[in-house]
Amino acid sequence: MTAQTSAASPLAPEWLKYPEDANALLPKMWARDVARGAGGELEISGIPVSELKARFGSPLFVMSEADFRARARDFKQSFDEAFAELCGGVDVYYAGKSFLCTEVARWVEQEGLRLDTSSGGELAVAARAGVPGSKLGLHGNNKSDAELRRALDMGLGRIIVDGLDELHRLAAIAAERNERANVMFRLTPGVHAHTHEFIATAHEDQKFGLSMAGLSEAMTDSPAEQAVRAALGYDSINLLGLHCHIGSQIFEPEGFALAAERLLEFVARMRADYGAELAELDLGGGYGIAYTDADTPRPPAELAKAMAAVVRSTCTRLGIEVPRISIEPGRAIVGPSTFTLYETGTLKTVNVDTPDGGTYPRRYVSVDGGMSDNARPVLYDADYSVVLASRVTQQPAIISRVVGKHCESGDIVVRDAYLPADVAAGDLLAVPGTGAYCWALASNYNYLARPGVVAVADGQARLIVRGETEEDLLARDLG
Repeated sequence: MTAQTSAASPLAPEWLKYPEDANALLPKMWARDVARGAGGELEISGIPVSELKARFGSPLFVMSEADFRARARDFKQSFDEAFAELCGGVDVYYAGKSFLCTEVARWVEQEGLRLDTSSGGELAVAARAGVPGSKLGLHGNNKSDAELRRALDMGLGRIIVDGLDELHRLAAIAAERNERANVMFRLTPGVHAHTHEFIATAHEDQKFGLSMAGLSEAMTDSPAEQAVRAALGYDSINLLGLHCHIGSQIFEPEGFALAAERLLEFVARMRADYGAELAELDLGGGYGIAYTDADTPRPPAELAKAMAAVVRSTCTRLGIEVPRISIEPGRAIVGPSTFTLYETGTLKTVNVDTPDGGTYPRRYVSVDGGMSDNARPVLYDADYSVVLASRVTQQPAIISRVVGKHCESGDIVVRDAYLPADVAAGDLLAVPGTGAYCWALASNYNYLARPGVVAVADGQARLIVRGETEEDLLARDLG
C-alpha cells in the first residue's frame, strides 16, 4: 500500500479508508486537551507522552480530568434544561461499572452527579470516596444478602431490584431492621437496541430484569406487574418507580424513546389498577461514543431533547404526571476522556489471501499490553483506532494490525488500522476511547500486571490508580 492509494484494503472494513493525514487526530475520539505538540509528539494538557512513559511506564491509562468533568457537566446541564419544565430536571447517575476509583467517585459528586454501583465492592469505593448513600444506586441481577444489608447500612437512595426473589429477600431483611428499603424495579421493555448481542439488555432472552410480558397464556399478569403488586403489600418497601436499560454503545435516540413510552404506559396501568404512584423513571444509559471515524455519537443536548419530547407527549396522551426522570451515562463520560499508551515491540508482515485470488500484505505490530488491559475486542469484536504517538512521520501509512503480547491468537488491540511504514520497536502508540470497560475488565492473564491510571489536569499528572507489581501478583499466592 502506498501513500497515493485511496481505497481501503479488500480485507479492511468499509470505513477504513487511507487517511489524508496519518498524523491527524480526529477530535471526536480524543479528550479535548489532547493534541500534537510543536515537535509532533502527542501531548495531553501540554505533557508529552514520552514524559508520561518515563514517569509511569507502559501500558498506561491516561485520563483527562478536565474532559471527564466537562462531559459530566454536559450531561447534567443538557438533561436538566430539556426536562426542566416537565419534572424539574434530571438525576444523572454516573455508571460506575464503566470505570470507578475513589478519585473518579469524588469528581462525579463534585460535578453534581450521582453514582450507580453494581456490587458491594463498588459500594465500598463510593463509601471510601465519601459519596453520601442518598446519592447512590445499586444494580445487580444476583445481589447477595450481604450486599443488600450493606446498601441498607449506607442508606442508599435506590436499590434497583431485578426479580421477585430479590424483592422478597430485601423486604424480609428490611423488616428485620425495622427499616424501609428504597426500591426501583428493573423492567425489560422488549426494545431491541442495534448493538452487539452481549451488550443488548432489554430483550426478553437475557438475565436482567422483570419481564413486562406474561410467560404463558394462562398467566393473567406479567412478572413486572406481580412485583408491583407484591411491593405495595410490604411495609418495608418504599416503591419509588421503574428502571430500564436497553443496551450499550447506542447512537440513535429512538430506542430510548420507545422504552420510555412502554414504561410510561405501564406506570399509567399500575396507577389505574392498583393506585400505585410510581414517581420515578430511570431510562438507563448506553449512549455511544466514537471508537472509529465511522461512529457518530449524538451530543447530550440532542438526546435529551428527543427523550423529553417523547416523555411529554406520552404523559399527555396517558393523562399522567411526568415522573422524575433519571439516566445513567458511563461510557459517554469516561470513554473519550482516556487513551491507552503502549510501547511497540516485535513487528512482522504477512501476505493474506484476497477474495480475487491475490495476496495482500498485512503488518502485525505487537505492543506491551493487550487483552489483559482491553478485553473488549475479544469479547465484543470491538473496533478501536490507533496513532503513532511519540512522533510524526511523512512515511506512507500501511495496513496494520495492533496485537498484544498474550499467548492467544485473538489477542488483538486494533484489528485494522493504517500506521506509518517506519513504525519500529520502541515507538509509542496511543489508542483513544479506552476509558470505559478497559481498566474495569482488566485481568492478570499470563500474570501480566494491570496498568496504572494517570489523571492529567492543568499540566500536572498524578497516579489515581497505581499499576500492579510482581509483588502484588504474588501476594495472594500461599504456596
